[in-house]
Amino acid sequence: MRIAVITLSDQGARLAARLAPRLGPAESFVHEAVTELAEATRFTRLKDLTRTVFPSFDGLVYVAPVGAVVRSVVECLEHKTVDPAVVVVDVGGRWAVSLLGGHEGGANELALAVANLLDAEPVITTTTEAAKDLIVGVGCRRGVSRKTVVAAVREALDRAGCSVESVRLLATADIKADEAGLVEAARELGLPLRLISSAAIRQTRREFQTSALAQEKVDLPAVAEPAALLAGRRTRLLLPKQVLYGLTVANAREDCTSSD
Repeated sequence: MRIAVITLSDQGARLAARLAPRLGPAESFVHEAVTELAEATRFTRLKDLTRTVFPSFDGLVYVAPVGAVVRSVVECLEHKTVDPAVVVVDVGGRWAVSLLGGHEGGANELALAVANLLDAEPVITTTTEAAKDLIVGVGCRRGVSRKTVVAAVREALDRAGCSVESVRLLATADIKADEAGLVEAARELGLPLRLISSAAIRQTRREFQTSALAQEKVDLPAVAEPAALLAGRRTRLLLPKQVLYGLTVANAREDCTSSD
């Protein structure tokens, strides 16, 4: 997937410098007024640049205001089957919004990848994804197999009386980002893998079961329960931590109707 990272500001350029090497690597484009990212391609007008890169890249990540991006891409739209994925990130690195091409273009996956890299919140509004309300948190040992993770996730869902079709995310701690068995299991299950920062797990005030083993092995109070709780909004534990096939698995449900 050929990706462009585009920004208008110095603050955005600092985010782009973190993202670009880890997204492909991606190509960076910065406004001529930006003083950072000397190796990036310079542009004068966002609309002009967008017309150039829109047909040439598979994914466009804008670190810019949503309004400016909408005004720039609107003239380039052809059809959802051919338009690139468009993701918008605020300069504070808080949100990664899947703006265009959620399913067909891969923007939902790209938004999640960006969110995982920045410890941001992925914003995905496609109906088929937003209607799902379960999050499965997983803690696992190094070298775990895909088959073991899949079996543990499915059994935990069975115990909760749920199906994988209701799951929005598989979640774990960021220290497991390169755990091949976990990544492959998420792919087999057809679930996005959400990485929760270790700092967020340590700092959260949410209540969960602590684990002496997790503290000893990965310097975290726990993984499965806090990952499940922190990966969504207005979450509550549906299935507390279960030890299955040597893994820990917990299910959380989002209450999408609550205003709390």
